[in-house]
Amino acid sequence: MLVAFSVSPVGTGETVGAAVAEAVRVVRESGLPNRTDAMFTTLEGEWDEVMAVVKAATEAVAAQSPRVSLVLKADLREGMTDMMSAKIASVERHLQA
Repeated sequence: MLVAFSVSPVGTGETVGAAVAEAVRVVRESGLPNRTDAMFTTLEGEWDEVMAVVKAATEAVAAQSPRVSLVLKADLREGMTDMMSAKIASVERHLQA
């Protein structure tokens, strides 16, 4: 499965970079395939392992803020791997056509 999520502190001011960095650190240390961009972090793996990482990343932000916002989008597709790269490659192929 692919999960794109965004987690950030609420009510701690305009600057959220340090708290978000702690969440990204959890993701990167998980060993799961991942990619972070300006809006979301995407993870790939099995349901239980991906959701455990999302939970741990959320808890890392919660350790710095009494309130946390979590946005999550999932793509569940049995038997597929490396979908982070495959989906982008598919779009690029269509753009070339």
